[in-house]
Amino acid sequence: MKKKILCLTMAMVLGLSLTACGGNGGDNTSGGSGTTADGGSTSTVANKDKPLVWYNRQPSNSSTGELDKAAMSFNKDTYYVGFDANQGAELQGTMVKDYIEKNIDKIDRNGDGVIGYVLAIGDIGHNDSIARTRGVRKALGTGVDKDGDINSEPVGTNVDGKASAVKDGSLEIGGKKYVVRELASQEMKNSAGATWDAATAGNAIGTWSSSFGKEIDVVVSNNDGMGMSMFNAWSKDNKVPTFGYDANNDAVAAIAEGYGGTISQHADVQAYLTLRVLRNALDGVDIDTGIGTADEAGNVLTKEVYTYKEDERSYYALNVAVTGENYQDFTDSTKVYEPVSKQLDKGKSAVKKVWLNIYNSSDNFLSSTYQPLLQKYDDLLNLEVDYIGGDGQTESNITNRLGNPGQYDAFAINMVKTDNAASYTALLNQ
Repeated sequence: MKKKILCLTMAMVLGLSLTACGGNGGDNTSGGSGTTADGGSTSTVANKDKPLVWYNRQPSNSSTGELDKAAMSFNKDTYYVGFDANQGAELQGTMVKDYIEKNIDKIDRNGDGVIGYVLAIGDIGHNDSIARTRGVRKALGTGVDKDGDINSEPVGTNVDGKASAVKDGSLEIGGKKYVVRELASQEMKNSAGATWDAATAGNAIGTWSSSFGKEIDVVVSNNDGMGMSMFNAWSKDNKVPTFGYDANNDAVAAIAEGYGGTISQHADVQAYLTLRVLRNALDGVDIDTGIGTADEAGNVLTKEVYTYKEDERSYYALNVAVTGENYQDFTDSTKVYEPVSKQLDKGKSAVKKVWLNIYNSSDNFLSSTYQPLLQKYDDLLNLEVDYIGGDGQTESNITNRLGNPGQYDAFAINMVKTDNAASYTALLNQ
C-alpha cells in the first residue's frame, strides 16, 4: 500500500549498494526511470539530478528570512511550493480588525475601553509565523519597528502596556476611541522542543485567563491547531472570538460555535502544485504544464489562486479569509480542487516513486488536511508516494529514514527548520 508512514530499515541497510547503482546520465523524462514489480525505482538518474520540491517551509535563514539560494538552485528541477505568507498575514490581521469594528458593542467585555488580545506564536524562527505575527500587529496598530520591519518577538505578558516589543494601538469606532493592547504572547514550544504546539497553547490560555481573563477580548493564533486548543480550553465557553490560520475542518466547523475566523491558504492548490511540479519534471515537459497551461486532460489553474516567482523558483497559493459569511463553502478542507482533478494518462505519465516527508506527524494542518489532499492527487498524477512522518523536533528523525534515495525518482521535503536544507541535499549528493 503506497499511502503509509514507514521506516525504511531495510533501505538503510542496503543503501550503499543500491545507491551505487544510480548513474549520472540521462534526463528527467519518463523514459529515464520507472518502478520495478516490487515498487522500487529503475531510475538511471543520479540522486543529485532528480526533481526536488521544498514545500511548506521555504529554505531560508530563520533570523533574517533571506532565501537559501543554494538550496533553491540545488539542480535544474528544484522548486518551492507554499503560499503567499505576507498576503495571508495581512488578510488575517484585517479579518481580526474588521471583526472588532463590526462587533464592538460586545467585544469590550469589561467596558474599560481597552480591546485586549492574546497571541499564540508558532515558531519564532519560521517565516510564516513571523509574517502572521507582523500582520496582526500591523492591522491592530500594535507593531513597533525593528530593523526596518515590525518586531515579531513574543512579549510574554503585557497587561500594563509597557512591553518594548509592542505598543498600544488605537481604533476609532462609532465616534469612540479604543485602545488596542497585546496583553500576552509566547512561542508555543513544548518541553521536547516541538513548536506550533497545540497543547502548549491550551495551557497558555489557561494561565492567561486565570491571571487576567476579564481583560481578554480577542484570541489570535498563528494557526488553527493552537487556536482550536485555546478555543476549546477557554474562549468558547467565555464567548471570546478566536482567530486562526489554515482553515482546518474542525476550525471551519467551529465558526458556527463562535470561532471568529480563519484563513484558507488554498491547501488544495498547494498539494496539487507540490506533486504537479515533480510530475512535470519527471515527464520532461514544460514546468507550467497543468498549472498555467492546460495539460491534455484539461487540468489548469487560474492566476486567481496562485502566483509564480521565477527569480525564487517558487509557486505560492493565494489566501482566502474564512468567516461567518462564507465558512460553509470551506467545510471540507480535503476536497481536491475541481479544475485540476482529472486523471493523467499512464501511457504518457508512467508511475514514478516519490519520497515525501512531513516535519511532524502530529501537525494538524499537514496531517489532517495536506496529506489527505496529497494522497488524492498522487493517484491522479500517477505517483507512488512514501509518506514519512517526523517528530517535529529534529531533522535527523527524518533524514535517518532516507537511507536509500536511489530507490526514488523524486523528492518532496518539508523541513523541521528552514535553515536545514543542507541536511537533505547532502544525502542526495552522496
